[in-house]
Amino acid sequence: MDQDYFAHETAIIDAGCSIGKGTKIWHFTHVMKDCIMGENCNLGQNVVISPEVILGKNVKVQNNISIYTGVICEDDVFLGPSMVFTNIINPRSQIIRKDQYTRTLVRKGATIGANATIVCGNEIGAYAFIGAGAVVIKDVMPYALVVGNPGRQVGWMSEYGHRLHFDENGIAICPESHEKYQLKENKVTKLEK
Repeated sequence: MDQDYFAHETAIIDAGCSIGKGTKIWHFTHVMKDCIMGENCNLGQNVVISPEVILGKNVKVQNNISIYTGVICEDDVFLGPSMVFTNIINPRSQIIRKDQYTRTLVRKGATIGANATIVCGNEIGAYAFIGAGAVVIKDVMPYALVVGNPGRQVGWMSEYGHRLHFDENGIAICPESHEKYQLKENKVTKLEK
């Protein structure tokens, strides 16, 4: 049976993986058993996808990233170069805790910047934007802009990745898409046209 995804000759793909149509797997990347990837994903060079990881459609994984067991990324997630996931809260070399992997969920459309760290057990909300080098130690709300160490929310982002500036009525317009957003009770929602 012909494969309908691309894998560079140096990539290693273990048995039992489900890889969606149009996905590209680049140099020196290892996709381990029982992981699931949707259509049109892109895995840069030197990436490791651990067993049972789930990636939705159109997930972009830049170079030098390890995605550990327990991580789920929904559709359209962007993972910046050398960002880091963890999967154990209290790792020790001499203590085996493979039965204690903690789930991390990255919701649809979220961006995690280069060299950011996501401590396991947290949820990154839909279309959230984690700045380069940030260290996320708690859940992140949808559309939130988070920077720093420890990560702190400093604003809100549109689905197109632009900072939102709300008027006195709690309305903001994305400068690129011209979509409207409402900030109400410290939650952002996109308004329908």
